[in-house]
Amino acid sequence: MFRKIQLWLLTMLLTSFAYSQTKTTSQAMYKNASLPVATRVKDLLGKMTVEEKAGQLNQLTGGAFTGPALNDAGQQAKMQMVREGKIGSMLNVIGAAETKAIQEIAVKESRLGIPLLFGYDVIHGFKTIFPIPLAEACSWDLDQVQKNSAVAAREAAAAGIHWTFAPMCDISNDARWGRVMEGIGEDPWYGGLISAARVKGLQGNGDEKHILACVKHFAAYGAVESGREYNYTDMSRVSLWNKYLPPYEAAVKAGAASVMNGFNTFEGIPVSASKYLVTDVLKKKWGFNGFLVSDWNSFGEMVNWGYAGDREEAALKALKAGSMIDMESKLMIEYIPALVKKGKITVAELDQAVGAVLAAKFKLGLFESPYKFSDEAREKNTMFTPENRQQALEAAQGAVILLKNNNHVLPVQKTPARIALIGHYANSADDAFDFWIAQGDAANAVTLKQGLETVWPGNRISFTPGYLADGSSTNALIDEAVAQAREAEIVIVNIGLSGKLAGEDRSLAAPVIPEGQVQLLKALKATGKPVVAVVTAGRPLVLTAIEEYTDAIVYGWILGTESGNALANIISGKVNPSAKTVVSFPYAVGQIPVYYNHFQTGRPVETDGKGNWFSRYRDIPREPLYPFGFGLSYTSFKYEGLKLSSNVIGRTQPLQVSVTVANTGEFDGEEVVQLYIRDHAASIIRPVKELKGYQKIYLKKGESRVVSFTLRSDALSFYDADGNKVLENGAFTVFVGGNSRDVLEAGFELK
Repeated sequence: MFRKIQLWLLTMLLTSFAYSQTKTTSQAMYKNASLPVATRVKDLLGKMTVEEKAGQLNQLTGGAFTGPALNDAGQQAKMQMVREGKIGSMLNVIGAAETKAIQEIAVKESRLGIPLLFGYDVIHGFKTIFPIPLAEACSWDLDQVQKNSAVAAREAAAAGIHWTFAPMCDISNDARWGRVMEGIGEDPWYGGLISAARVKGLQGNGDEKHILACVKHFAAYGAVESGREYNYTDMSRVSLWNKYLPPYEAAVKAGAASVMNGFNTFEGIPVSASKYLVTDVLKKKWGFNGFLVSDWNSFGEMVNWGYAGDREEAALKALKAGSMIDMESKLMIEYIPALVKKGKITVAELDQAVGAVLAAKFKLGLFESPYKFSDEAREKNTMFTPENRQQALEAAQGAVILLKNNNHVLPVQKTPARIALIGHYANSADDAFDFWIAQGDAANAVTLKQGLETVWPGNRISFTPGYLADGSSTNALIDEAVAQAREAEIVIVNIGLSGKLAGEDRSLAAPVIPEGQVQLLKALKATGKPVVAVVTAGRPLVLTAIEEYTDAIVYGWILGTESGNALANIISGKVNPSAKTVVSFPYAVGQIPVYYNHFQTGRPVETDGKGNWFSRYRDIPREPLYPFGFGLSYTSFKYEGLKLSSNVIGRTQPLQVSVTVANTGEFDGEEVVQLYIRDHAASIIRPVKELKGYQKIYLKKGESRVVSFTLRSDALSFYDADGNKVLENGAFTVFVGGNSRDVLEAGFELK
């Protein structure tokens, strides 16, 4: 009897142990933070239905899910989809309370408790708005760029955001394109440095004070034909590899967690379905193991392009190419289960895509702490702080470019009896913000009028609009402006384009100064008073029409929250401008696209001795009005003594380049010393100049310094059509100067 009791107890004990092991295993595999991410992903995939897997590839826009929204049928339907595991990520759900509310549904009410990712367009700030990315790049200050992104990430993360759809790494030469403002300019090497800095700033160490970066728009979206949004792109693979891909690669190598497909095409295929770009280049050649997301409905738009006969075929082509998350077109959730059932997509192919998304969630720690980003107390204490505003001010000051300064009109150091401030935009915070302002509030933005009044209080600033909100003017407005100018010592005129014309779906056929503003400047110049034009816009405008009517031109871009303070500090001389262009400023619209790193052509100069038969325009210069890398200071810099360590180097031998730079003016200041090369003959034609190095240095008045660079073989290489680096012997020229046009040069040979 006792023996039977022992056996019974042993049986019960073993059964209990086995049950506990089964239960522990089923829980611990994907919920056990001590296990490798790959192990957890594999376990979770094994527990998911095909429908739940498709759900992880379905991203929908959100909005509010608390308060009155609880009674909205559309929002209720989305919440039900979350419960059923049919949504893996959401965009535009903002705020700690809102994100926590919907995350609780995902974690507590769905079968497997898989947390959501919350994404949002944090392009140049969240609550504290920084300069547009194009302007920020003009600082040539990578540390500052990284800090700016870190502030934006910290604010966004405090509002429950895990992931931003930035940085944009599209090289663009086209001022007509509205999204040029989001980018990095026209140089692929420098664009790569900026892109990597932004990724590092956004992602940091991966804690709850940073957010996931998303490299976009992969690939070559900046080359849209005629600068028109959502348009066709076409280029050779040589051009793709040498001009457009380097910034994306730099951002990926910096650790970017995700990549976004573009709206465009490559080799006749919408890039969302380009196996060459998504799988062969991004995943295989670069080793990217993060996840991808479409741009808004770009999977569905394959039907519009005529590349897919219907939505099901579009879903199939996107997944087969290696693309993953579907933003807003709902193709994946609607058609993936049927495609798997039909055998057109294998479970392994689906698991590869879904696994990458799940891995990101595991790495963020969302399974262990799904609400760690949704902290209302932290949200309250993080937004729009004095420290954040100070960083935004420094960023804005670093982005302002002095393009012209005849007779040292600027800075205005002595206190003038009266300054005539003219221009509608100078007193319009609403026009100082662009399309991508996240949670920024124009009511918090500092206008130019406010900034100048802070520097020069006591009613020294008179103001009149001079033109209307659309840039047009009237005789009455111009007459009033002229009357005020006659009573002032100096005239400051804020012209350009409203920030509302910068961003997505804001392409312009003629990115020029409005005619009403030109006529205003003409009338003001006739008063004989010094005229300072402060140009604000989200793109490089054609400024040729205003050159003769201005004594100084300050390019103020769209600078964000601290715009007015930054511009006032520049104008008053509290800050010496140091920014340099990262895009060429066109002489005329007909030049566009215009860029410094163009090719020589077969007929670079006249061929008949009479000024004929060469590559040019008959009616305008072929050179831009302001070249790449250009920007003045209140002081002056002299370059001399360019030296190379050798006239002949071997393929593994570095070349030392040095130049003496002296501050020959009356102010302390910063200078961006730029190094370019030219490869004179190669198996593939090379640009006339390519930026390969720079240093931003500070020199006191009268100080000089020897600036040194090291050129290695990688800088002398280029890509072939297959994306392989090629180094070829031959003659090279090194150029060093303060911009791409005004340079010293010396030659060497690579053997």
